[in-house]
Amino acid sequence: MSKKFWLMLCAAVFAIQAGAAIAQSAVSQPPPVAATPENIVRQTIMRLVPKAKIEQVTLSPMPGFYQVITSGHIVYVSADGKYLMNGDLIDANKGISLTDDAWATYRKTELAKVPVSDRIVFAPPHPKYTVTVFTDVTCPYCRVLHEQIDAFNKEGIAVQYLAWPRAGVIGDDGKPTSVYNEMVSIWCAADRNDAFTAAKKGRDPKPVSCKNPVKDQFDLGLKLGVTGTPAIYTEDGTQIGGYLSPAEMLQAVQAHSTAGG
Repeated sequence: MSKKFWLMLCAAVFAIQAGAAIAQSAVSQPPPVAATPENIVRQTIMRLVPKAKIEQVTLSPMPGFYQVITSGHIVYVSADGKYLMNGDLIDANKGISLTDDAWATYRKTELAKVPVSDRIVFAPPHPKYTVTVFTDVTCPYCRVLHEQIDAFNKEGIAVQYLAWPRAGVIGDDGKPTSVYNEMVSIWCAADRNDAFTAAKKGRDPKPVSCKNPVKDQFDLGLKLGVTGTPAIYTEDGTQIGGYLSPAEMLQAVQAHSTAGG
């Protein structure tokens, strides 16, 4: 068999293999994304912030724009993807923030997904109002707030805590942060409320681990725009604090409670 024949055979095999590879590549490629306004808006966000996590894209009250909730922020993107605005959208006739209203609606929906069994609850026998508080057991104002838990309950306010370790879940060393471990121990304690109150007084909980919601609650806080603790939300999803005294909190929940205080 001649050398020329071998060369021709090898060339033919290579051509067949290359053709098969190209055909397979064509089959495996995802279909092109339809150029709908929503997809254009999504592509605009991802082009500007490739690591952004887009939670929701809806029509904006402002004609020609879409409202985007992404990575703890609300922004507005034109339907053609040419313009992006970051800031409050104000109804000039009513003098109200439509951005705040959108946040409240979204937060109310997302917070409702967290079962009470995953929260640490301090409540009076028959609460009139309920607040959700993202908390860190080491933050000074969180401790001051919890010192007054009996006063909040006396005003008819149930306080439901979610975990939000300020140092995050994983530290720069690639290991779980100390405050994350501490909050896991609290959420895994036989008596969560006692362990929580003790930690607020500076006493370290007994180290213990279990299946727990601490990381999920931390991630939820990021999604809802939490940047510090305490972060307090009323039943309608409105953020009212920061630390509030019992009197201030009562006034705030009466203004925003779905119970109509």
